[in-house]
Amino acid sequence: MDNRTNSQREHLRRGFSISHQKVVLEIDFGGSLWGYTEITIAPASSELRTIILHCRQSVVHSVHVGAYAAEFTHNDPFVSLINGFSEPDCHRHPELKRKLYSALQEGDEGELSIMIPKEVSLKPTGSVNSIPNDFSTPEPQVQPSQQVAEFTPIVVKIAYSIRNPTEGIQFVLPTESHPYRVPHVYTTPSCPDAARCWVPCIDSFWEKCTWEFEFVVPRYLEERDLSQEDDPSDVIPTVAVCSGELVEQVAHPYNSNKTIFLFSQAVLTSVQHIAFATGPFHLRSIPADNTADDPASSSSQPLIYTFCLAGQESFLTSSTSTLRSAMSFYSSEFGSYPFGSFKVVFVDELPTQRFDSSSLSIVTVDILHGDDAIEPAIETRQALSHALACQWVGINIQPKQWSDLWLVNGLASYITGLFMRRLLGNNEYRFRLKKDMERVIEWDNGGMPPLCQPQHYDPPDSSIIPFINLKAPLVLHILDRRLGKSGTSLGLSRVLPKLFLSAISGEMQNNYLSTHAFLRMCRKVSSVDPRSFAEQWIYGSGCPSFGVQATFNRKKMAVEITMRQECPAHKVHEGNEVAKILMKPVPFFEGQMTIRIHEADGTPYEHVLDIRTPFKRYEVPFNTKYKRVRRNTKRYLARQAAAQAAAEGDTEAAEAIGMIDMGFGLEVWENEQERENWKVADWTEEDEGLMSGATYEWIRMDADFEWIAALKFEQPDFMWVSQLQRDRDVVAQLEAVHALAKQPTAIVSSTLTKAVLVSNYHYRVRCEAAAALVNCSIRRLDFLGLFHLFKLFLRYCYEPEDSKQDLFTHNYIPKPNDFTDLSEYFVRKSLVNAISRIRFENGKTPSVVRQFLIDQLRYNDNTANPYSDAYYICTIISAAACSNVSTAAPERGELLPSEVRVEHNAEDEELLKQTLTEVDRYRSMDRLIPSVHNNVTVAALEFYMVLGVANLIPSHPRIFFPLTREGNYVPVRIAAFDGLFLTKWYTPQIMRYVLAVIANDSSRVVRRHVARSATQSLALLVQMGEMKSNSKDSESLLIEEDGSHPEKLKESKKTEMDAMIKVLRKDREVGKNEIFRDFAVPIALAPDVDYEVRWCMLKLLDILIRPVDETPPTVRIHIPSTPISETAPSLPSAKIPLKPLKPAAKALTPKNTLPLSIHPKLKIPANAAPTTPVEGSRIVVSSRTSTPKSATIALPVSESARPKIALNGPVTPASILKGKLKGRPPKSTKPGHTPKAQSAGMSTVDYRASRSAIKKLNTNKHAKLFLQPVDPIRDHAPDYFTIIKQPMDLYTMGSKLESGMYKDRFEFQADFRLMIANAKQYNMPGSFVHNEAISLEIFFEKQWSIISKTLDQHAINNAEEATPKPVTKPPRILPPVPQAKFSPPPRKPQPQPSSSAPARPTIKLKVPNQRASSTDPKAAASSSKPRKNKSKPVDPVAATPHMQASMPIEMDTDAPPPPYIDDGSHDLLQEVLAIEREKDELKRQRSLSKSQEASVNGSSSKRKHMESSAEDDILALATPAKKEKPSLSTSTSSNGKLILPAAKPKQKKDALVSYAGSSRSSSARSTPAIDPPRASLKGKEKEISVPPTPTVTAPPSKLKKQPIAQTTPINEKRCREILKTLGKIPDSAIFLVPVDPVRDGCPTYFEEIKHPMDFGTISAKLGRGEYNSMEGFRKDIELVFNNCRRFNPSGTFPVICADVVEAAFKKEWTKTTEKKLSWAEKRGLQAILSAFVKEDLSFVFREPVDPVLLGIPTYFDVIPRKDARDLRTIKQKLDADKYETVDAFEADIGLMVRNAIKFNGADSEVGLIAAKVHDHLKNAVANWKAGNSKKRKDGDKSGSQQPMKKLKSS
Repeated sequence: MDNRTNSQREHLRRGFSISHQKVVLEIDFGGSLWGYTEITIAPASSELRTIILHCRQSVVHSVHVGAYAAEFTHNDPFVSLINGFSEPDCHRHPELKRKLYSALQEGDEGELSIMIPKEVSLKPTGSVNSIPNDFSTPEPQVQPSQQVAEFTPIVVKIAYSIRNPTEGIQFVLPTESHPYRVPHVYTTPSCPDAARCWVPCIDSFWEKCTWEFEFVVPRYLEERDLSQEDDPSDVIPTVAVCSGELVEQVAHPYNSNKTIFLFSQAVLTSVQHIAFATGPFHLRSIPADNTADDPASSSSQPLIYTFCLAGQESFLTSSTSTLRSAMSFYSSEFGSYPFGSFKVVFVDELPTQRFDSSSLSIVTVDILHGDDAIEPAIETRQALSHALACQWVGINIQPKQWSDLWLVNGLASYITGLFMRRLLGNNEYRFRLKKDMERVIEWDNGGMPPLCQPQHYDPPDSSIIPFINLKAPLVLHILDRRLGKSGTSLGLSRVLPKLFLSAISGEMQNNYLSTHAFLRMCRKVSSVDPRSFAEQWIYGSGCPSFGVQATFNRKKMAVEITMRQECPAHKVHEGNEVAKILMKPVPFFEGQMTIRIHEADGTPYEHVLDIRTPFKRYEVPFNTKYKRVRRNTKRYLARQAAAQAAAEGDTEAAEAIGMIDMGFGLEVWENEQERENWKVADWTEEDEGLMSGATYEWIRMDADFEWIAALKFEQPDFMWVSQLQRDRDVVAQLEAVHALAKQPTAIVSSTLTKAVLVSNYHYRVRCEAAAALVNCSIRRLDFLGLFHLFKLFLRYCYEPEDSKQDLFTHNYIPKPNDFTDLSEYFVRKSLVNAISRIRFENGKTPSVVRQFLIDQLRYNDNTANPYSDAYYICTIISAAACSNVSTAAPERGELLPSEVRVEHNAEDEELLKQTLTEVDRYRSMDRLIPSVHNNVTVAALEFYMVLGVANLIPSHPRIFFPLTREGNYVPVRIAAFDGLFLTKWYTPQIMRYVLAVIANDSSRVVRRHVARSATQSLALLVQMGEMKSNSKDSESLLIEEDGSHPEKLKESKKTEMDAMIKVLRKDREVGKNEIFRDFAVPIALAPDVDYEVRWCMLKLLDILIRPVDETPPTVRIHIPSTPISETAPSLPSAKIPLKPLKPAAKALTPKNTLPLSIHPKLKIPANAAPTTPVEGSRIVVSSRTSTPKSATIALPVSESARPKIALNGPVTPASILKGKLKGRPPKSTKPGHTPKAQSAGMSTVDYRASRSAIKKLNTNKHAKLFLQPVDPIRDHAPDYFTIIKQPMDLYTMGSKLESGMYKDRFEFQADFRLMIANAKQYNMPGSFVHNEAISLEIFFEKQWSIISKTLDQHAINNAEEATPKPVTKPPRILPPVPQAKFSPPPRKPQPQPSSSAPARPTIKLKVPNQRASSTDPKAAASSSKPRKNKSKPVDPVAATPHMQASMPIEMDTDAPPPPYIDDGSHDLLQEVLAIEREKDELKRQRSLSKSQEASVNGSSSKRKHMESSAEDDILALATPAKKEKPSLSTSTSSNGKLILPAAKPKQKKDALVSYAGSSRSSSARSTPAIDPPRASLKGKEKEISVPPTPTVTAPPSKLKKQPIAQTTPINEKRCREILKTLGKIPDSAIFLVPVDPVRDGCPTYFEEIKHPMDFGTISAKLGRGEYNSMEGFRKDIELVFNNCRRFNPSGTFPVICADVVEAAFKKEWTKTTEKKLSWAEKRGLQAILSAFVKEDLSFVFREPVDPVLLGIPTYFDVIPRKDARDLRTIKQKLDADKYETVDAFEADIGLMVRNAIKFNGADSEVGLIAAKVHDHLKNAVANWKAGNSKKRKDGDKSGSQQPMKKLKSS
């Protein structure tokens, strides 16, 4: 989504826009839905060819554009991600995270690409649409608009289906744990791109269109009698609810058991604001409000419908009772409702509280409540009224950019708050504002960004959104207060109606609201410029903190107010310029603050302070003439008389008292006896003197609530008391309570007690006063606060018989509950909480408090109460947990030995036991009579959690584990998991269970919570001391935590975090947990894993698993897949003008080419190294995947060798193969392609060696100082370039190497030595840099010597193979090559065989010629000389077309015409049949005797074999499906180049390269005089070789035998050892004795388990000798575990025990049944190996293959490392008892031989040696088996000759 442009600009970029979308879905309530969608698209350009839509987890069946079927591609990047990660290695989690980000990025553009058919034409309509400049400007200006032509809309119809969706749509179905759950389906916001998961669309917040829906659902979900004609009354029909308006509900025309619901949405709506739900819902229509004055208004009120599931109808009325009043309030205050109706559906398993969509809100069923609920009623009204407010702003009005999200969310919360003020009163509204302001101040201290960040185009982070939603309505509130002070405005009450009217009327473009446009509207309405306000509160972050002091200046008759402002957020980022730019903390807040001074006569005077500097002293004039407050004034006497009258029952006097003082007239304060009983304290004479000398009663700062700021204002306590008693504002009273709580005195305790008693106070203030009494419960005041709390709570209990009863020893027996007075209910709860927080100096709670809470639990009576007491019981249980935990820090006894921590005594233990008994009782009652949402059980679990963390009760998983299972209520499961995660949940059994819940639990809410908690609990466990680091780290951290140095403090925190992660990773049960390592990545890769769970698993992997070093990913540009195949223009063949040699050739054309058609199956490695160019050998082929033609390669004909006949037609490969190759290739003037790194002439081997060296240097530990160039400033070396004239470093060396600036590796070596010399020259000997340079130099020289030796040996080998040596024998004469004669093309040329082949991508071929240039010219010439032979003429170098293409072609103009002309017109099938016949002939030839096969020279059968190989190559090109691998007669270099063979004489024994068992050489059987270089092909190429002969490679049946089932005799001793070992395992206790159905509580056990078994029975059977074999014993052991799993559900305790014991059994059984060779067999095979290693025949296979030493880098590409074998490896395995049988030993010998033949070829030298080795060892083992020593000696004798001697003699 590109938020930088408006939607129309986005349409231009995409190429189209959507005007209408129709969705037709059929839902079967079995986990699947299917249907189609029709999208009406308006093209924006005539060049539109592809339509790209968003579509995930759907199966697209067909796509039609217009009326024509269209091609499409559907690529879900998440599916590709899951399928592409084949090996789930836990250490590769960074790679998985990176691929996940890439998949998300790829999905932004779209997953479904549709090609517009050619039949669909894009016709312009003739009208022109203008795109205005929508960027907001301060003043309206004339903006240039862009003219865009409109085109005729086209309709795209997509048929799709969804099965078992993971995201976007939720199927709630009955399960085993929830068998009575009502099935229903609804859309869910489970992930950010949830919309595309259920319908193909443009999944953009800013893409709007009209909608049309059809839902086909079953008429009833329950089975019913078909004979009933009428609808049954007891069965609820299926209902579909959707965004938009219901058009009609009709029966299905073809199926009477189905119903069709049709909806229409005429308002332009984004797909992200579309939702639906279907199921057997109960409908309740909320009637119109008849209390309106206008009768007609009730008929025009929008319709409101509510839906709930069966069984919840009784909760629906009470939960939604305020929706109509909310609708009336919003409509009257802010304008008409933007849609036709409003619908609310309550569903199960919703991951969030609400999902708001257009005219529909899907709400979780958890907020439903009955008539007896108190707390849930307030929360539900808030949630539903906010859902309705979001229809005005949030759905109808959307943010223009993501940075404007704060405004939309803030406006919705702001108007919701206004309705709650109407509903609950102004006091509740202002109290909530004050509390929210305190939370914002605590939150916005430097860690939160500004509300609006225009430079950010991405959505805000999920962790920031709660802060935005909290601060935004407060900012709008203070904006409203400041606008209202202008005198000409009523604040936002004038702005918001205009705003909503512009959205409905269409003035607001696309209903997108920006911050700038909103502020501009505020300025227009109120004439107040809000720019400075916006810069501070909207575009800036932080909140101010004011320190205020006030003094009275009697001379000036003025109050001097000193104000100092600080900004904590700015102070946090001080010195960090980057953080200031990002977070934009405001250094200083400007504005006006209203203060109110209540002067001596009681009159409040308001003054405005203009804040312009951080520190200022203000002089506020004093207005009254009184200088002191006198107690004997008439006003004071009048108040006393009114109080007396109010006490006598005069209501008018009571009202007058209310206007004067909220505390007078209270009986306990007027009756002296009662004052004594309540221990009411009076002001002392000193206090009276201070009070009489005060000139004003109190001062109120920020009286109009215009600032979100922390105010620190100090005034005497009597002034705070006056403010509490006489100020009518709730916020003022709250400030007074908080201020008095910080000054605990007897007067303050009495004042707070009076505030709790007086019902005229708002109940929130009374609750805060009760909490403040805790501060007065100190020993200095003789715990007066606790006395007052008990006295206050005594009103709800039975009075003591003795009026003078000591309340600290009294038993508080509560009266039956009566919560009809809601204010008293909340005060009662706050008193319980306050009493539980009382503490002695040692941190312990008084025993009387704990006994008080036990009594409240024990004697609670709710039988006559009309309201539920569940939340009250939860409060008492929570208070009991709080009271049992000491507040003393655990470090006190460790750091301060003088203060010994008080341990629990017998009384504490007894009280704790009683508390546990009562909590367990309530938990059992809640199981029988469930409370609302099982709140009591949740509170009990939290109680256990708190006591477990405090080590008061054993913290064991068994307390919480049973309640985590499915079947419990979701809040209970969540609370149980919270408790489980505070125990050692990382043990393997529980870890396995937790991971199973994360992966497979049916509840998405539980899966997400468990995944989040698993991530967060580890840090808590480390802090709690469950996993401790070593003492050294802790000591260093303790020393560093000084606090005086902020930098050191940050470092210590960072070090502490690193140490914590290190502890977790090294912990054997956490970071080394095999269960987690095995299953974490598979869970993250699972296709059905939840979106949030996947990220939590990756976060957990980040913490616990050390990642592997990942190579930096390559930068890739993702291009969405498209079904369009655009054919590129064909490139012309390279043609060279040819000069005619003879005038007679008149038919010669000026340009002659020799096109060669190569089958697309041929592949040449793209990284072949460049070589010296040869004229006429450059081949250029276009490589385009969309071109279905075969590659045609044009071979230019050289001028020195031109044919007599012009080539006017194509020539087939067969005709080229029969052409004669003669002479030496001329030099080319046109160079071939050369990589940039070798542009200076560096050879490939030098480049690879240098690149390997630089890579090893960069990773060396001594190279850190040399990785980058010297910076004189950074490295503090200002005179470096004065001393060092030629600087050098590793980065520069790497850049020069890749840029091709080195001619050879020696220049690279020289640069390195220059770098070391510079370091030694500039730095003194003995310095750190000097020593590092020496160390790096030693390392380099060691590596470089190895590289140099390898390359030198490689050069010697190549020179020996390429250079001809003098021979005593004349070289073999090659067979004559027929002369190439080409006939003119026929009149009707037949098509090429390759043209009929399917379309394949063409390739690029580059002719290698480095080898050709290094080969001796004489050798090349001698190899091309013709010789006579009686056998069938064949060219051994013309084996394959790609060889022919790699050789310079010369035409012999004087050669006679061939006897047969083949111009390629024969049928390819005939050729294939002929080749098959040749292969049969080859098989017959191979069946000759061994002596005939060994004859190398003068064998015609071998020439036939070579001819057959050449024909096999042609067959391989024509038929790519063939598996045969014919051998090459020409070799291939290590770079994939094809080289002409050179003549090679006999080799001496000492000149032979020592090949390993799989070293590669060329075929030498047919032409011993020609020994081409070794071959190595990369990539997907395969070496072409003759299939191994049957004499060498044994059939598979001999190499791998099928295992034979054998029985092992019973070993009673070993069996009893196994039973004893299993019996020691604690988890095996349940398996030691037979199951007793009565004792074990499983009466149906023997009905399900027909063959019971246990360890005791097995032991008895052993004693009776009933087991004949070990297999029978194992069968009974396994029967025990199988019975357990069959009877008990998965994940239960018995099954977990079975898993543990079975794992131990398998480990022991492996030791018992471990097979290995006998001593005699092992010694015999060792003797065979030792004897064979001493023979010369074994020299090839003695050591493992070293690809670097032997110059065969691709060896392990052909032979996997795990399959590599040699004699040393086999001997090591034999010595280590790795072979179970002799057959396994023989199999490894066979594998070693097959590897050698596979890599080198059967006809190579190594292949021949391998065959002899195989025969030798096979005979040796056979003789050893038979015990025939004579045959063994004969076999040794016959197999001891070296093959090279045989070659020499031949």
